[in-house]
Amino acid sequence: MVLAPTLTLAPLAAQAADGGAVPSAAPVAASSTPGAAQAQHFTPPAETAMPSGDFGQSVKLGEQIFIHTKEYAGQYVGNSLNCASCHLDAGRKADSGPLWAAYISYPAYRSKTGHVNSFAERMQGCFDYSMNGKAPPLGDPVLVALESYAFWLAKGAPVGTDLAGRGYPKLAAPAQKPDYARGAQLYAQHCALCHGAGGQGQSVDGKTVFPPLWGAQSFNWGAGMHEIQNAAGFIKANMPLGLSGTLTDQQAWDVATFMDSQPRPQDPRFTGSVEATRAKYHDSPWSMYGKTVNGHMLGSE
Repeated sequence: MVLAPTLTLAPLAAQAADGGAVPSAAPVAASSTPGAAQAQHFTPPAETAMPSGDFGQSVKLGEQIFIHTKEYAGQYVGNSLNCASCHLDAGRKADSGPLWAAYISYPAYRSKTGHVNSFAERMQGCFDYSMNGKAPPLGDPVLVALESYAFWLAKGAPVGTDLAGRGYPKLAAPAQKPDYARGAQLYAQHCALCHGAGGQGQSVDGKTVFPPLWGAQSFNWGAGMHEIQNAAGFIKANMPLGLSGTLTDQQAWDVATFMDSQPRPQDPRFTGSVEATRAKYHDSPWSMYGKTVNGHMLGSE
């Protein structure tokens, strides 16, 4: 899920139609991860160090699935994203949900599922939500290969520790309330070149080069990236591609608000009512699901 900010929808419907659609600033931890001051730094093994033999083949397959997910695991993918769309540099890049930091963090309790998840279960969730598809069953060759790749990337990492660069950075609360109209202008200026004026991304010969950020081919309303604070952290640390860190925190909040205020596929946990689904799964100031923007209730697509 590569997100590159850019496009100018000039005074696009100034903010959301109903005034309260764009969330107010709420305190968010300023550090990259809890206890980031004590976080250890880690560098994954070089590509040239990939193992040989049967295990090496599984690792290599996992890498290819990660980079070319639709091509290698199409039966479980419902959109045009690849794992590497949101986890940059084939899952290696710090502050971009790196695989090496995720692997050593599981098993772990997740409030989203209400139980302790294995790493394989965590990856199943990615297929359900980020890939808008269906989860491979536990033990499926796709999951085994992805887990093999993550295991190899984490070689030498201390298990259960807080590694610097894990997940996406957590930005401090914005100085100003995140603004849809400002975000639209920033998107036009910094993101549209890669992701398109309509957020639909770009592909060559049927293969995604720059991922869609909203619409039918993007992640659904259950994905973590639909929450504004997650998207803002990712954008600040990684976008525009090749120019990471050039946007201010405020700009990252604004463009994330614009991006996450667009239609996308339904949350798989949909209860039959947008209002009830929001109350059960999206009761957060950083989720736009169920909010009305430009006259349209998000989640009612």
